[in-house]
Order: sequence, then C-alpha cells, then structure tokens
Amino acid sequence: MKLYGVAFDRVGKVHKFSSEDEYKRGEMVIAESEFGLELGEIVKVFEESDEEVEKAILRKATFEDMDTQTQNDKDAKIALEISKEKVVEHALPMKMLRAKYVLDRSKLVFFFSADGRVDFRALVKELATVFKTRIELRQVGIRDAAKMIGGIGLCGRQTCCSLFERDFKSITLKYAKAQQLMINPSKISGACGRLLCCLAFENDTYLEILKDMPDVGEKIEYKDEEYVVSELNIFHKTLKARSPEGKIIVLPFEEVLKLTKNKVENGENEECNSKS
Repeated sequence: MKLYGVAFDRVGKVHKFSSEDEYKRGEMVIAESEFGLELGEIVKVFEESDEEVEKAILRKATFEDMDTQTQNDKDAKIALEISKEKVVEHALPMKMLRAKYVLDRSKLVFFFSADGRVDFRALVKELATVFKTRIELRQVGIRDAAKMIGGIGLCGRQTCCSLFERDFKSITLKYAKAQQLMINPSKISGACGRLLCCLAFENDTYLEILKDMPDVGEKIEYKDEEYVVSELNIFHKTLKARSPEGKIIVLPFEEVLKLTKNKVENGENEECNSKS
C-alpha cells in the first residue's frame, strides 16, 4: 500500500491517502475530502511506510472530471456573488470569501469570516432554495481569510500564504528578535494583522548562522582579556563586545567560532592532563 499527499486546493492543506495504484506528483485523482468527493492533485509521494491511513484514493481523474470541475468553479464564483447579496439582505455581520461545489454538486460550501458567532440559519435555508443542493457554511480564521483573498505583502510580492504556504506555522516574537527586526507591529505583521509567515520559514536560516555563537550578555575571552557580548549583527556577521574598562572590539563570526573552538579544545586537554 502506497501513501500519497493530496491537495484539493491550489495551496491547500495536504491530506494523506493510501492507494494500491501508483501515482506521480502532479497527477489528478478523485478522493473523498471532509466535504465530499473532490478533484485533488498528488503533491507528495511518501516513502514506503507502515502508517495506516483510513481513506484511500478512489481513482484517477478523467478528462470528464476535470471538465466538471471547471464548470463547478465557474458556477461557484456566481454562487459567491449571490451569497454576498443575500448576506446584505439579511444584514448579517459576516464576509463571504469563497464558494465551492463538491465534484458531484451534492454540496455547496461557503467560507466566511466574522468577528464572532453568527446566526445564519435563515441564510442557509434561502441559499438551499436558490441553489437546490445541500448548503454548508464554514467560518474561517483571519489567517485563512487572508489566504483565500490573497494580496501583496510588504515585500511587494504575492503573500506567502496564497502563493505556496500550505500550512500555517506558529509564529512568535522570538523569531523577529532572532532576525534582529524592530518590534514594530506595522513592520512585522502581514495583511491578516498577524506576524508575517516569512518569519517562520526564514527562522531556520538565521538560527544556523547564529549556531555556536555566544548570546548577548555572555562573556568571551580575546587576547587574554575578558569581554561581554553587546551585539550580534547577523547581516554583517560580526560580534561586538565590551571590556569592563569600556574597550570595544568587533569580531567577524569566523574568528569568534575559532575562539570558541580553541577554548573547548584547551578545556579538553586540561581535563586529559588532570586525569593522567
């Protein structure tokens, strides 16, 4: 049994499905999502695993399936505009973001954002009457809403969440501090008002650069003098330190790493000598 990662939306979450058939990345398949039968894309092929997955890929998608999906997408856009009009008519405090039909059109799902809970029972009844199918309304968070809407980020490029980021990661201010950014909400927040997604996926690079470097406040020894680290400039890859007398030194990271390595080696030699 082979394991595949299937995405039902262009940059949607990846779901694991099993199959006895062999598929390649980029192939379209039919599988059952949480909403019903959907057209999905194989975005990942996992190594052989004993992991058990309840759901299996039903079959490979046909040209007819893809034609049906294209028509469903067109009709869903029309449905979204109608739903927006109905929301205004019902004076509901919600914003309709997206609509989608499952493949066999047995269900029409609307995604919306709102500040709190919304009583949309009357709206659902009217939409069911208009579209003659089962209606589901799904409230999404502010980050998911930004992903669906899309837009341009502070960098001038398309927002990461709508371009390639499939799963939202937990982002904290420690990422901004590690990357030596000013803790200014307007500078480190995205269109959604939350901390920038790029802080998370760039963080590993910064941590790798700072690996084995002393933290600010730690003591280092340079030319038989003791200094306290006062600044780490990750962009210039330099360390600034100050002696008790006020003397300031600026060292490149490479030299600091040599000092650290020599200190460790000297400590090991002293330990060996004491044992012998």
